[in-house]
Amino acid sequence: MRNKQTPFPYQRFLAPKYWPTWIGLAIVRLITLLPLRVLAAVGHGVGMLAYHLGASRRNIALKNIKACFPEISDEEANRINKDHFSYVGQSIFTVPANMWISKDRFKSRIELDGREHYDQALADGKNIILLAPHFIGLDAGGLTLGFEREAMSMYQYAKNTLMDEIIKRGRSRFGSHLIERKAPLRQVIKLIRRGLPFYYLPDQDAGRKGIFVPFFHPLASTTPALGKFAKLSKAVVIPVKTRVKPKGAGYQVTLGEPLKDFPSGDDIADTTAMNQAIETMVRSMPEQYLWVHKRFKTRPEGDAKFY
Repeated sequence: MRNKQTPFPYQRFLAPKYWPTWIGLAIVRLITLLPLRVLAAVGHGVGMLAYHLGASRRNIALKNIKACFPEISDEEANRINKDHFSYVGQSIFTVPANMWISKDRFKSRIELDGREHYDQALADGKNIILLAPHFIGLDAGGLTLGFEREAMSMYQYAKNTLMDEIIKRGRSRFGSHLIERKAPLRQVIKLIRRGLPFYYLPDQDAGRKGIFVPFFHPLASTTPALGKFAKLSKAVVIPVKTRVKPKGAGYQVTLGEPLKDFPSGDDIADTTAMNQAIETMVRSMPEQYLWVHKRFKTRPEGDAKFY
């Protein structure tokens, strides 16, 4: 049974401290009524402004790109970085738009490829984990799969409680269940065993709780949870990537073949295999991966700071 939303609790957010947030939401809501191609054009402009003015994040992204693709030229690395900021700028407007537009309008923006892998796993009675790296369009991918079938997705709590409520409702409005990224393992396993496909986002710096395995070339602190999830829930792992199409043409959600011989039961081997699957997806559209994130912030003992 799909997760049904309760009426929005407006009375909780009438205090003056929430007024600036309401005003900002109203402005963004009006902007998102524009056609997607217009939002993409405006977002591109915002992204280019951020690229030229935001030296700190621009340098973080460029350092990540060069570390992961040492074989490319400086010119190519800068091109990827610049295109990346363009997509980040677009997401400022397209992500909230996808949370508010009608189901039919949203569905018209989506192209779903590789569905046979998903359907075959369901037909075989398999539990499913969808391995979803941090691409710019990942929210659209999560909404798409929630639209197709009752599913479960991760989210990170926002400090602004009004924004947190808006984001949770936007991301679960097609009936998906949301799990906070720090939720207990047993809660996630229980829902996967119930048959809810799990849209899993694992590729952020895991701090000292992670294990160090290669991500492209550098070692990256990575959570080893995917192998545990797959083993305890007896689930297959299907890679999924969401590509933002050029000029506001929509999104292409691509489901790949399930990971083979996974899990092995070895944390290092399984986490390395996960990162290799993510690398394959990133190589197909490097400009749309979230390079502005400090993926290599946590270093092995004795290593110099990365950033």
